[in-house]
Amino acid sequence: MSIEDVKPEKTLSTETIYKGTVITLRVDRVMLPDGREAVREVVEYPKSVVVVPIDADENVIFVRQYRYAAGQPLLELPAGKCEEEESPAETAQRELQEEIGYKAGRLQPLVSYWTGPGFVTEYMYAFLAKDLIESAMASDPDEHIVVERFPLDRIHDLIRNRTIQDGKTIATLLMAMHVHDQNSNRSP
Repeated sequence: MSIEDVKPEKTLSTETIYKGTVITLRVDRVMLPDGREAVREVVEYPKSVVVVPIDADENVIFVRQYRYAAGQPLLELPAGKCEEEESPAETAQRELQEEIGYKAGRLQPLVSYWTGPGFVTEYMYAFLAKDLIESAMASDPDEHIVVERFPLDRIHDLIRNRTIQDGKTIATLLMAMHVHDQNSNRSP
């Protein structure tokens, strides 16, 4: 089987079940490539960003916040949804300022990916932020964040011992560490 053998599903109908302030839930009836029908439940969520901020002392700056769906506080990278008028890079700078009180002097795109393509439309853009400059903006009123720093060389241990359990944070950290190592090993 090759990629050409993977055929799209055709949408037959769409029904919006719920429209909230953050998500919309819809149920689509689709025609499968073999002619059968199926139902797809889809969470609509805008594009978003996640940022790996590394300070001058080689610390990664995280946020810890209570996540209701997880039922516990999680250690995460700064992240958030893009506003309609914002580019992903603009969103990354805003989220850094709102969540950790810095903006990036250098903002390097890392990778972009679907966060849960089986049921959600969210597409996430990941960035590496360096040359941090103090620049705080007011945080969202419903966010209660504690800022924490960990040395870059402890990241693998934090993932292994489950101090970091958030998927976007783990995936983006691993990519950022690879890019950071490549940049550090280059001759001046």
